[in-house]
Amino acid sequence: MHSVSHSRAAAPARLARRAAGVRGATGAAVAAAAVAGALALSTGVAQAAPVAGHQAGAAVSYTFTTLNDQADPTFNQLLGINAHNVIAGYFGSGAAGHPNKGYLLGPPYAPASYVNENFPGSAQTQVTGLNDLGDSTGFWVTAGGTNHGFVEWNGVFASYNNPNTPHVKGSVNQLLGINNAGVAAGFYNDARGNSHAYKLNQATGKFTAIHVPGVSTVATGINKAGDVVGFATDASGTTSGWLKIGTSTTAFQFPGGSDTQAFGINNKNQIVGSYLDGGGVLHGFVLTSPLGPVSHWQSIDDPNGVGSTVVNGINAAGDLVGFYTDAAGNTDGMLAMP
Repeated sequence: MHSVSHSRAAAPARLARRAAGVRGATGAAVAAAAVAGALALSTGVAQAAPVAGHQAGAAVSYTFTTLNDQADPTFNQLLGINAHNVIAGYFGSGAAGHPNKGYLLGPPYAPASYVNENFPGSAQTQVTGLNDLGDSTGFWVTAGGTNHGFVEWNGVFASYNNPNTPHVKGSVNQLLGINNAGVAAGFYNDARGNSHAYKLNQATGKFTAIHVPGVSTVATGINKAGDVVGFATDASGTTSGWLKIGTSTTAFQFPGGSDTQAFGINNKNQIVGSYLDGGGVLHGFVLTSPLGPVSHWQSIDDPNGVGSTVVNGINAAGDLVGFYTDAAGNTDGMLAMP
């Protein structure tokens, strides 16, 4: 782990301090990395308690707003939102000439409100997690394509690699969420390309494995209580979301859907993510009361989306951030407020 001081252009006072949310080895953030990485719960899901009885529940009505950094209006993903309504995101698909570049964004969400947030000396950066104090986490990429996790705490960046990460060019280590206590959640890929979920204490530098059934497991979010969410893939290729509270693991799949991936959790244990419907269309979701006695699911689709919406973050007020694909094929940042 190494630390480096960080100074940047002053952010508007309303930015509270910082922001959060994604993943992807060379780009295409949380949802993309999630899908591309093919992760999920093992057939050993039997070892995990299933979500309590589920039902649609009363639908929440949302107001949707598209938010894009005009540095690259063709590709934006919003990945985290905190209690102060500060949003973390990034622009750039990761393709040649369009590197991932992180930013923070606060009310009133004007063009001048976007503040660059990139690991010093990185070729690419995605800010993937943000706590209510404004400390952020994410990963940065070298010119050679190697991914390293990072935490920015009190204005100082520190880079982290799980010691089990292979020491080779192009290795993957990503931190995807952080809570107010400074505990981050993420994963590394082993030599076979399988992912392994873990927690990191930024103060001590200690890594702790998160044991969830599955051949490949990813931790994506952590709340104030230390409850962790993520997704895992089993030996048959089935991907399911999971919630870890203490030593108890709860697995879940959107009713009637498949490839359910959890990307965020708030302090009320509401979980957000994405799933595929029977026609292979990608939708976002909000899961309330995952431990029951009855859980409530709601599918989320941006009205401007064409066949693809992902919800990546949720705050205590129930505000959602994510992204969608529009009719022109662009990826747009999405804010949905109840």
